[in-house]
Amino acid sequence: MANTIRHQGIVENIEGSHLQVRIVQTSACATCSIKGHCTSADTKEKLIDIVESESHTYRQGDKVWVLGELSMGMQAVLLAFVIPLILIVVTLFVGMALFADELRAVLCVIPCLIVYYFVLWCYKDRLRRKFSFSICPQE
Repeated sequence: MANTIRHQGIVENIEGSHLQVRIVQTSACATCSIKGHCTSADTKEKLIDIVESESHTYRQGDKVWVLGELSMGMQAVLLAFVIPLILIVVTLFVGMALFADELRAVLCVIPCLIVYYFVLWCYKDRLRRKFSFSICPQE
């Protein structure tokens, strides 16, 4: 259980084996006792799509736990932030070496990132299978 991320959620919609679960995502500040006096407290509602073979056992409005692997979070951070940062830095150095002009070097970064995120978009179905969540009822 130490390598599992767990969020409390409510089943919003059921279509066949596809469920939509609403979770409330809170930052660490949201539970602070002085959050009313601070502007950094943050909560967001998110809809999570889950494919569950036992979806017939759930009803709309049921309280459930949404479960995900901790490694999924690390891989998501890697794909969304770390790799693009590395691409930006490498592209800037290569651009500066080729053009010796900061503006042209920066302008090389934009197409590089567009290509990277386009490739991610092309593999969205594969990523969706890799980053899948499961649910279990709350006790």
